[in-house]
Amino acid sequence: MDQQLLITLAVSVGLIGLLLAGVWIFAAMLMVSMVGLFVYSDYSMVRIGSMLQSVQWRALTSFELASLPLFVWMAEILFRTRLSEQLFRGLAPLVHWLPGRLLHGMVIACGIFGSVSGSSAATCATISKIALPELEKRGYDEGLVIGGLCAGGTLGILIPPSIVMVIYAVAAEVSLIKLMLAGLLPGALMMALFSGYIVVWSLLHPERAGGGDRIHSGSVWREIAQLGPISMLLLFVFGALFAGWITATECAAWGVLGALLIALHSRTLDWPMFRDSVKATVRTSCMILILIAAAAFISSFLAIAGIPKAVASMVGGLNLGPWAVIFALTVVYILLGVFLDGISMILLTLPVVLPIIKAAGFDPLWFGIFLIICIEMAELSPPVGFNLFVLQSMTGKNVFTIGRMSLPFFLLMIATAILITIWPQIVMVVPDLYGATK
Repeated sequence: MDQQLLITLAVSVGLIGLLLAGVWIFAAMLMVSMVGLFVYSDYSMVRIGSMLQSVQWRALTSFELASLPLFVWMAEILFRTRLSEQLFRGLAPLVHWLPGRLLHGMVIACGIFGSVSGSSAATCATISKIALPELEKRGYDEGLVIGGLCAGGTLGILIPPSIVMVIYAVAAEVSLIKLMLAGLLPGALMMALFSGYIVVWSLLHPERAGGGDRIHSGSVWREIAQLGPISMLLLFVFGALFAGWITATECAAWGVLGALLIALHSRTLDWPMFRDSVKATVRTSCMILILIAAAAFISSFLAIAGIPKAVASMVGGLNLGPWAVIFALTVVYILLGVFLDGISMILLTLPVVLPIIKAAGFDPLWFGIFLIICIEMAELSPPVGFNLFVLQSMTGKNVFTIGRMSLPFFLLMIATAILITIWPQIVMVVPDLYGATK
């Protein structure tokens, strides 16, 4: 048996065995890498320790990675404000004429809040907190509401800025600002597909599409005015970013400042809130950074063993067309999503997958958006889809029940992935225009 194939099987079996045994993901990656270097590369423990230090230093000193804790902090601050309530109520008069009414406001609120929080979990939790009781009280179908919230929450990682985008940009060595721009049109496309499904469903089931949400004309402008804080934050942060006045990392810093100003304006900024947001940020950032360090180490081991090159050559020898490669990767990522979170999926698979993608002729920037859509599907996949847990804690329903409610939106995510594969310009047109202006 070929040595690279043998190492690949050993690494795969070792990782799966450790994960099934309940070992932490970062610890499993480090253990497999150290054993692999010791056994297959004949490295001494001293050399392995020296290599671990240098790899971690190189992985964790990226300038773009400095934006990660800032984006996490922005999400934590906004999570503790009344922004989601203002956003939901401000959108209500604008979507009242559409079949499905406030359900569209829910989807748009998820997209907008996701664009300023960068977190799927934060988006799902904050919008659900206000939307669930409001929509239930007004007679909307429970399954459609829960499924829409679960899927809409995933928009937080597709519409920039996004914590997952930062991870991918660092791991794949692509431009973070171009990756963020690339997510704009696919995010808008997915929101349009979600709203289109809600329109069709509401026309077919008008009796379950809400009837108790009349809006008085005198309160319309007062409600719309509640969009002011979020509009100012978007203009404040992304206007400067897309104008080229600030970098993506500086964008994160400005976002934190804007989030603090919103918290101050809404009178939710106090010492306990500030302290809790910092604590949560440190906890989340440390978790992600230790995963990045472990993933960089296992990537170095795989590179030394020649696995990515061998796998890419093997796939190339199968003469698979680009569509077959994408289909196979979609299936693999959906299956992985049953067991792993999105960040772990990126860090574990990218060293092997990226050479395959490049050999198949796909742009790594395009693949970043495609991979994020696959991660969105994973957020809805029982039993460990994270958004399922968020909705389970809020509704008390079983994760498999919530997964079934989310199934139509899961299929629409697959449709989005198909559309951007047929027409990759959906992803590439905005970053290409940005590059042409530089």
